[in-house]
Amino acid sequence: MADQLEPVLVVIPTYNERDNVEPIVARLHAALPTAHVLVVDDGSPDGTGEIADELAKADSAGRVHVMHRTEKNGLGAAYVAGFHWGLERDYAVLVEMDADGSHAPEDLPRLLDALGDADLVIGSRWVPGGKVINWPVQRQVLSRGANFYSRMALGAKVKDITAGFRAYRREALEKIRIDNVASQGYCFQIDLAWRTIEAGFTVVEVPITFTERERGQSKMSSDIIREALIRVTKWGLRRRGTQVRSLFTKRP
Repeated sequence: MADQLEPVLVVIPTYNERDNVEPIVARLHAALPTAHVLVVDDGSPDGTGEIADELAKADSAGRVHVMHRTEKNGLGAAYVAGFHWGLERDYAVLVEMDADGSHAPEDLPRLLDALGDADLVIGSRWVPGGKVINWPVQRQVLSRGANFYSRMALGAKVKDITAGFRAYRREALEKIRIDNVASQGYCFQIDLAWRTIEAGFTVVEVPITFTERERGQSKMSSDIIREALIRVTKWGLRRRGTQVRSLFTKRP
């Protein structure tokens, strides 16, 4: 990766991930020793935040940081808080990565290499070379269906716009106004990718292997799915309306 794309900050939101946070940080630093990590903990009652604090204290290189939030406000809000923290400290690249091991840190160097020709790189399950492990058929159908619907509604060419393993150049995050992002879960990922595309930035996808978590519980819920469906439909209708209005304004 080019020198101008350093330093790198990997933002890892956590809620009740005490069994996962230490292994994922260790794997990340084995794959990318110079990367910094910001654990954004939403007041986990299982002690995840305290474990993250110990990791920070033990890292003599000062690569591990912890943000403690008092309430569980959702994935989107945690990422926005983490992005602001990183932008205030002049990181050149900000990465989203789950704490549960579903995103392999070993894939991160490839994402960062691709960032040399892009502003946002998405680790994709649904491009050639991408795959999922230990996912039931219904989860695969849900993910593929959500991505297909998003492509049709928004006209985006991204195959895995719901993916949560991604790397942004700081310039993209500075321009897309993350302060007014209210989306969560699937919808947060769609929201940020769509804003990045609409702002004229380059988005590319790199195949990854997504592995279902072995420890802890998934945060997926029917509310998250419902939010994504409603918001994407609204964005799609707004896009269609804009296209129709532009046709009329172009007429002589």
